Amino acid sequence: MAEYERNNRADKGDRDFGGRGKARRSRRRVCAFCVDKVDEIDYKDISKLQKYTTERGKILPRRISGNCAKHQRCLTEAIKKARTVALLPYTKE
Repeated sequence: MAEYERNNRADKGDRDFGGRGKARRSRRRVCAFCVDKVDEIDYKDISKLQKYTTERGKILPRRISGNCAKHQRCLTEAIKKARTVALLPYTKE
């Protein structure tokens, strides 16, 4: 009986998307620092750094923030410096 039920369940991979066709992909975000032609990111600019952290204090990944690899590395260093100097919290409660 259990064998029969297991075989009649719908596979997870066979789910229908409700007739919408292909899943829609959004455009990749452009690096805000490249657009502004920023060479280095200032760790004292708290308002800009807070845009790239979550509400829990984690650094947003590159695929979500839309930064290029070069500026994501600079941003990470700036956020870590700001945390060390106590301008940004390590975690938010």
